[in-house]
Amino acid sequence: MFIIEKSFLSPRLSLLRPAPHPHPLWSRNRILKEAFRRNFPVKWAHSTSTMADTTKDDTGSLKEQLAKVFEVSLKVTVPDEPEVLPLIAPCSRKEAGDYQCNNAMSLWSKIKGKGTDYKGPQPVGQAIMRNLPASDMIESCSIAGPGFINVKLSTQWIAKSIQKMLIDGIDTWAPKLPVKTAVVDFSSPNIAKEMHVGHLRSTIIGDTLARMLEYSKVDVLRRNHVGDWGTQFGMLIEFLFEKFPDGKVNDQDIGELEVFYKASKQRFDGDAAFKERAQQAVVSLQGGEEKYRKAWAQICEISRKGFEKVYQRLGVHLEEKGESFYNPFIPGTLDLLRQKGLIEESEGAQVIFIEGKKIPLIVVKRDGGFNYASTDLAALWYRLNEEKAEWIIYVTDVGQREHFEMFFTAAKRAGWLPTDENKHPKTSHVGFGLVLGDDGKRFRTRSTEVVKLVDLLDEAKTRCKAALVERGKAAEWTPEELEQTAEAVGYGAVKYADLKNNRLTNYTFNFDQMLNDKGNTAVYLLYAHARICSIIRKSGKDIEELKREGQIKLEKDEERKLGLHLLQFPEVVEEACTNLLPNVLCEYLYDLSEKFTSFYSECQVVGSAEETSRLLLCEATAVVMRKCFHLLGITPVYKI
Repeated sequence: MFIIEKSFLSPRLSLLRPAPHPHPLWSRNRILKEAFRRNFPVKWAHSTSTMADTTKDDTGSLKEQLAKVFEVSLKVTVPDEPEVLPLIAPCSRKEAGDYQCNNAMSLWSKIKGKGTDYKGPQPVGQAIMRNLPASDMIESCSIAGPGFINVKLSTQWIAKSIQKMLIDGIDTWAPKLPVKTAVVDFSSPNIAKEMHVGHLRSTIIGDTLARMLEYSKVDVLRRNHVGDWGTQFGMLIEFLFEKFPDGKVNDQDIGELEVFYKASKQRFDGDAAFKERAQQAVVSLQGGEEKYRKAWAQICEISRKGFEKVYQRLGVHLEEKGESFYNPFIPGTLDLLRQKGLIEESEGAQVIFIEGKKIPLIVVKRDGGFNYASTDLAALWYRLNEEKAEWIIYVTDVGQREHFEMFFTAAKRAGWLPTDENKHPKTSHVGFGLVLGDDGKRFRTRSTEVVKLVDLLDEAKTRCKAALVERGKAAEWTPEELEQTAEAVGYGAVKYADLKNNRLTNYTFNFDQMLNDKGNTAVYLLYAHARICSIIRKSGKDIEELKREGQIKLEKDEERKLGLHLLQFPEVVEEACTNLLPNVLCEYLYDLSEKFTSFYSECQVVGSAEETSRLLLCEATAVVMRKCFHLLGITPVYKI
């Protein structure tokens, strides 16, 4: 059976203080964080006099540790070339080695003609190899082509590193990123509208990025920038007053909020008198009239309850700071931009012209109202100045790419962000493609309605539960175990089917494929993890005791390949974080399960002479798989 794991800018400018009568949501606790680090990637600065200490530094990913060793050699080989960073990458030809140093050619192009004794890139590579300090991690090196240095890692060192992780914990492998505080802006549904499949990718991708950054010791501010402000609320409030004149209303009275919204929109479009009252209601709301504030708050709260049903199923946690939160900051933000000379009048609107764009960024509409751009600029100012964020990540569909390009350019012109993309603070737009149906079109129900996300998730759970019942699990398990397993596998299947794709591409939503227990699916991976746990249980050994007293030995080729792949976990997480690509982690996890299968096929575990070592290798694989599941927001299962 399955068992579920329970598992920068200047100081604040007075210009941006809210008006004497701020919006009702203004009273918030401010989060003030100190800024940190400046450069990325990390630059190592060890002198050759500390060679022994450098080679014994076992912190950082495998690639980082190897780079520290090569940095010592580079300082000796080309002492007159400062700030030369080691170029370390996995070997392109696995038979040649595990990693390679690729500095020789670029160094040769720098030093030739400067009176150097070297005669080409290969002699440079040979010198780098010759000047390497003694290191426990390197077994041998060889030169290939024009100076590429192939490195074979010490098998004993790999084994010891894995064993150390088992004792000290997987968190000791967390990568070190050059940011202290990041904002991940994701999910962001609109009040009074149901969350649908279009919000699936933003919510799942954003949560995984937040989890990876949190694992990397970054303080992540998970922001739900909900659409809770604007002219549509006048329409909704006025319709609410018509239906419930006394203002007393609850969830049951309103019923389906999406239906309520459509009915009010139909009335707004077809009744001029109602439209006029709705427009006046917006003025009353923005003016802070109690009756209108209360109605607005009721509508928002009913929406939140609907959103929470989705977030609870997905295991996603966010802090809501919607459009209304930043509304008091908009006038001051725009004044700052005017002082910089960025805002101009154009056809009755106030805009910022962006070089290379056909249309400007509108920040004040012709009617004097604010829009997404004005809210986004105010939110960015707040995040940089009040929350001291060094990396602000926006997770939305690719269709909003141009908006973010223009918005980011405006912030750079204002001096809020550096023009150098590698410096912090920085902003990133994480775009993603569409979710398609089997017909290749946007995923919808048969009635052409957009699929509600809560219904989609419940369907995944229902299908998974039916499959488990068909396998006879209802007779073996308690109802609670059946429910928990169906949730873990069903919801996990939906998440993984999304995350394994490069986020920039569209993908086809297909229940049969995502719930298949063969191939690159969450179901297959969860079963693989459960099988590993079963092997350990069947041994009858105390795995904690083995960690303390046993020793890992990687004598067979399949053992070594698995061990090396385990050690590469931190650099994979770092790559996924740096490039904001969750599919990199999914690919690693699937490869890990495949390498474990090869190992288990060739190497007997229980009852073999190498049982202790191989049980520890099984446990290390399970530990890394569980951390991958956690970062992907998937609950592992332990028995099948």
